[in-house]
Amino acid sequence: MELNASKYQQKLKKVGRRAIALSIILLILFCISLGVMWMIAKIQGAPPLSVPQTTILYNADKSLLEEMHHGQKRYWVPIENISPHVIQATISVEDQNFYNHHGFDPKRIAGAAVADLKAMAKVQGASTITQQYARNLFLEHDKTWIRKLREAWYTVRLETNYDKDRILEGYLNTIYYGHGVYGIEAASRYYFNKNASKLTRSEASILAGIPKGPSYYSPFNNLENAKERQKIILAAMQKEGFITQEEEKKAFAAKLSFHEIKEEEKQDIAPYFVDEVKKQVKEKLHLTNERELHGLRIYTTLNPKLQKLAEKKVEKTIDPDSSIQTGFIAMDPKTGAVKALIGGKDYEESPFNRATQAVRQPGSTMKVPLYYAAIEHGLTPSTLFKSEPTVFTFGKGTKETKYKPSNYHDYYANDNITLSQAIALSDNIYAVKTMQYIGADQLVQTSKEMGIKSNIKPVPSLALGTSPVRLSEMVNAYGMIENGGREIEPTFVTKVESYDGKVLYEAPKEHKQVLDEDAAYVTTHLMTGMFDERLNDYTTVTGNSINEKTTHIYGGKSGTTQTDSWMIGFSPSLVAGVWTGYDKDQTMDKVTERSYAKNIWVSFMEEAHKGKTVQAFSPSKGVVGVLVNPDNGKLATKDCPNTRLTYYVKGTEPTEYCDEHMEHTEEKKQEKKEKKEEDGFWKKVLPWA
Repeated sequence: MELNASKYQQKLKKVGRRAIALSIILLILFCISLGVMWMIAKIQGAPPLSVPQTTILYNADKSLLEEMHHGQKRYWVPIENISPHVIQATISVEDQNFYNHHGFDPKRIAGAAVADLKAMAKVQGASTITQQYARNLFLEHDKTWIRKLREAWYTVRLETNYDKDRILEGYLNTIYYGHGVYGIEAASRYYFNKNASKLTRSEASILAGIPKGPSYYSPFNNLENAKERQKIILAAMQKEGFITQEEEKKAFAAKLSFHEIKEEEKQDIAPYFVDEVKKQVKEKLHLTNERELHGLRIYTTLNPKLQKLAEKKVEKTIDPDSSIQTGFIAMDPKTGAVKALIGGKDYEESPFNRATQAVRQPGSTMKVPLYYAAIEHGLTPSTLFKSEPTVFTFGKGTKETKYKPSNYHDYYANDNITLSQAIALSDNIYAVKTMQYIGADQLVQTSKEMGIKSNIKPVPSLALGTSPVRLSEMVNAYGMIENGGREIEPTFVTKVESYDGKVLYEAPKEHKQVLDEDAAYVTTHLMTGMFDERLNDYTTVTGNSINEKTTHIYGGKSGTTQTDSWMIGFSPSLVAGVWTGYDKDQTMDKVTERSYAKNIWVSFMEEAHKGKTVQAFSPSKGVVGVLVNPDNGKLATKDCPNTRLTYYVKGTEPTEYCDEHMEHTEEKKQEKKEKKEEDGFWKKVLPWA
């Protein structure tokens, strides 16, 4: 018997040694497995944390322009911008050992298993915050073993590649809080109309209870259920040592002021502008569809005050019963930043943007690029051409064409006029003669340099604006004239950031010189002529109808065709353009219809500059200003009844003095001499007189 017992003990020891060896092997294999998993997780790298988020558009003053929810209202905020009460409440109720485990909580898993066995049903969850975050990011909420294994793997990848604060931040920004609201920031705004950083302990404990059952524990659906859940959470916070019993009671008793939820109305704030923002962001970030816009912070150029002002002026000016449409755009001429934009009278009826998409004949507004090119190629404000009915011949041989333009109402000077007068009076004969001088191809090239991308053709009538262009292109061109020739483009976005603050795009701040600075300034000063009655000759200046409404210094040019009416102009700080007309090229027969563009423009510009100091255009270094007689472009004498300060590129200013009043001058000199002699005689006779 003793022998058998000894053998039995030896056998037990042998089994024990094998068990220990096996355990060691299993432990080693487990450690190796963990190591391999860790290495694979590291090699695969951090899993992407991108989730559908609300895209926010900001005005130029950083106020809210619009939000695009993409089906889920969600705003990502860094953990430091989340109230510590939220963090404490969430950890207390969801994962007390969050900062101590590596994604899985064995103690909690065991406890949940025991509870489930006792109840013979699934009654207690064991998922950690990391596991829940993995599920929210990557998985469907189905209950299969495949999903569980994938969840475990994503949990390992999260824990391996991100620190605890980043995981907690992600969880709080992705969890569902009911009513279509995702993330703590959106929940805070929705329930309490405040940022997540401002949440009180009482508010935080209410919100922390919602994810367990968003419909059941929503205070908007059932406040009693929400308060019961809050009591459990506050007790857990007290148990974990985050708060005292006194603070627990105080938080539960605190009065909650919920945000009054109203049915959301579709915002119609600058809808045409918002469309352009989306287009520009997709272009700059090389995105293929609108879904890729989620989670962005887009900083736009819109000035909400100027936008409302423009909308008000359009609404007030155009007859509401008229089917006339309009396009409007206002920009900063120094940067191209679009401050206000209107693409039509009613976005809901027609989202087609007439400011950026419609191509229409610009009429005489094309004379600004024309005269800039002429100044650059040797003409001056004093250059004389004869204004009279003229038949022009273009081309040679079989390609020869005849072209007979006419002036408005067939008014002609039937004499020489200066370039200064021609632009102020909008003389068509002078314009075509100018284009003959520089060549139609040169006008096409200059227009391209000014940012006009439409396909304009070098035809005889190009100088009179018969080749269709976009309003935004023309306003851009005028802005480049004002800014001294630096290249700009209509800019709707200054900066785009990702949800975590990474800058994805920023508008360039440098603008290269593409036009001649001095020729641009001379053109700018020429454009003030439409408001200067001293340039009246055979007809009134084109700004005569709105002159009395102006209190600031502007440069501008109007344009009219049978179907289109334009007015574009600028101050040193703002350039704006207006187009009005019918969508289907219907003729504008009424005088009031043809005046809409000018009236919208002047009323907008005047109110936009209200209260601001009157500012003149600053001459460039290469120009010189001299007093001339505007009727002939010669240097004025003190006896000229009409004089005007006019700017020229240095070296091109006139040197000949006006002699039209010499006869009267000699007579006055003789009268003055005779009077002096007479005064001298009486002074000798009566020295006391």
